[in-house]
Amino acid sequence: MEGAILLGRVRRAAGLSQQELSRRARTSRPTLSAYENGRKSPSLDVVARLLAEAGFDLDAVPRVSYASVPGPRGSAYVVPDRLCRLPVDQALATVTLPLVLNWSDPGRQFHLARRHDRAQVYEIVLRDGTADHLQTYVDGALLVDIWPELVLPRTLRAAWAPVIAATLPSGETEQRTDRGIEDVNADRISN
Repeated sequence: MEGAILLGRVRRAAGLSQQELSRRARTSRPTLSAYENGRKSPSLDVVARLLAEAGFDLDAVPRVSYASVPGPRGSAYVVPDRLCRLPVDQALATVTLPLVLNWSDPGRQFHLARRHDRAQVYEIVLRDGTADHLQTYVDGALLVDIWPELVLPRTLRAAWAPVIAATLPSGETEQRTDRGIEDVNADRISN
């Protein structure tokens, strides 16, 4: 995302006018306008100050890359090299999947705050989605939590298994079962 677009988006998300944000950040409104319209480029310190005054942090997050993994009958699955986190409101939103994903029940709303609906969405998106779909609908932590319950083709589960395993605490022993990954130590802990 371009810096100019980011600054304007952040300011609007904070509900601030250019005048108010420029006052808070101790800069002029014309200068802020020039930043938002790409006519001037602020230093990193200035960007951090603008974001902070709008209630946001400047953060570096690892870039996620995606691989296409062959599936059955010439299909392919999209698998990331790491899991993404979504903002809480997006991770638990009510969503309507695009027709390309949910052609059998178009217009259906899924409530991601409900575990059953989230499982259905994750199964659909992991099976048929693109990288953009994964970034829009799948929260990494919630995926790891629900992973053992998902009904997925074996080839898809195998393709995602290293990504899921990489997020589990080191030393945690797991085993693959028909239902997914289950903690082998669970029996010892519950006894």
